[in-house]
Amino acid sequence: MLDPLIILIALLCGILARTVGLPALIGYLAAGFALYEMGTPGGELLAQLSEIGVTLLLFTIGLKLEPRKLLRTQVWGTAVIHMALLQVLFMGVLWLADRMMESVDLNLGANLLIAFALTFSSTVFVIQLMQERGEMASRHAGLAVGILIIQDIAAILFLAFSSGKIPHPEALLLLLLIPLRSVILRLLSMCGHGELFTLFGLVLALGGAALFEFLGVKGDLGALIIGAVLAGDQKAKELSRNLLQFKDLFLVSFFLSIGLGGWPAPQIIVLSVLLGMIAVIKPVLYFPLMTRLHTPPRTALLSSLALSNFSEFGLIVVAVGAGIGLVDPQWTAALSLTIAVSFLLSSQLNRYAHPLYRRWCKDLLRFETPLVRAAQPDTSGARVFILGMGNIGTGAYESMAPCYGTAVIGVDENDAKLRRHRREQRRVIAADASDPDFWHRVDLSQVELVMLALTNHPENKLVGRLLRDLGYTGKIAAVVRFAEEAEELEGMGISAFNLYAQAGSGFAAHANEGGQTEPT
Repeated sequence: MLDPLIILIALLCGILARTVGLPALIGYLAAGFALYEMGTPGGELLAQLSEIGVTLLLFTIGLKLEPRKLLRTQVWGTAVIHMALLQVLFMGVLWLADRMMESVDLNLGANLLIAFALTFSSTVFVIQLMQERGEMASRHAGLAVGILIIQDIAAILFLAFSSGKIPHPEALLLLLLIPLRSVILRLLSMCGHGELFTLFGLVLALGGAALFEFLGVKGDLGALIIGAVLAGDQKAKELSRNLLQFKDLFLVSFFLSIGLGGWPAPQIIVLSVLLGMIAVIKPVLYFPLMTRLHTPPRTALLSSLALSNFSEFGLIVVAVGAGIGLVDPQWTAALSLTIAVSFLLSSQLNRYAHPLYRRWCKDLLRFETPLVRAAQPDTSGARVFILGMGNIGTGAYESMAPCYGTAVIGVDENDAKLRRHRREQRRVIAADASDPDFWHRVDLSQVELVMLALTNHPENKLVGRLLRDLGYTGKIAAVVRFAEEAEELEGMGISAFNLYAQAGSGFAAHANEGGQTEPT
């Protein structure tokens, strides 16, 4: 039975980890080791919750699979080449450790598996980092997440074949999932947006995994495939958001169970720390790969630094390998220490990511390829910029266009949105509003107004501060949702429009269009 003491210690350690700027999962790993020292067993329930967490993780990864984005050379090319280079590097490091440390004792299969696990970077770390900096919509966040998904697919292929199961002939019936996609999406729409919708998502993930297991296919792979079948639809994105907290909650049990397995041998602890420190070599390899594949230098640098860590997914791979006898179980605990060290170093590197680019931008721009240079957007004649072309930005564009005409430019990073706006004859460009290189190419002396329609307060602050630092003295207006956000932006000289507080007057004006309605 799951002891309340386990929950309490996990909570305290998670809070402590977040307080010092680390992902909470480091706290959960520490909680597991603390519970091990206290002699507290995990129990069967903890193991079951751990399995559910991994299944939900794979299901939500499947929901995010969009082949069109993943098939870009900058994404799959960088991921595949980088993984191959790291595989060779870490196999060499582990081979040397095996020769120098008696307790390491790695055969070729274990060496291959551990090196493979060390090629991944952490999805949890990257997403938390980008959200806290207000950069989830940025190009570098999109590139980093795309590379992470390619890495996850590689891990999933290992998980799929690790069980050694031979699918039953009836498994061919699973192909029916493809034509059933529209039916499943229709049922999701019928469930609304509340708890029924989330419950249906849990049934799809866990029930789908059980169905695949019944037909002789690994259940975790089944969860991924069902998620991938639904990917690309708006309902899939909403479902991924709804299941995020459930996935993270169940994964707590997985990280606790790693620590509860006990400490590795002392020499392996030393090796784990050294491997964690080697994570800093990742951006050294990522940056030249990305730029050679026509990624702008700033995007390449910020993506590379975000990926300078090891992954919780690698921990899952080693745990599965230990379960089937490919590697000694103590390596799961060893890899958890490696991940913790890499997070400590990566947190410090990413704290200085933007200052590093500003300091070295002239040198880094030498890596810019002619193709990237030629693809810079045309901003000639711009007097008004609207950053973020969602519903709010589109409405702002339509209001400003009659007065300014083609001097209004909409800026967004979503290719689908940009294609739609171009079909509707709006002047829009693909750019990262937080990129100083973009604004350096704009004649800011001619710009009268910049409208931040991002509804993301950290990103609004980031862009507003950047424009002021670049010497822009014109008007900046931003959309906010809360009064404290408005006060903060007003203090920076940015005019704030409270979306919720001022929605009522806009609604009344809309309802009263055409004159006053006579009462009946």
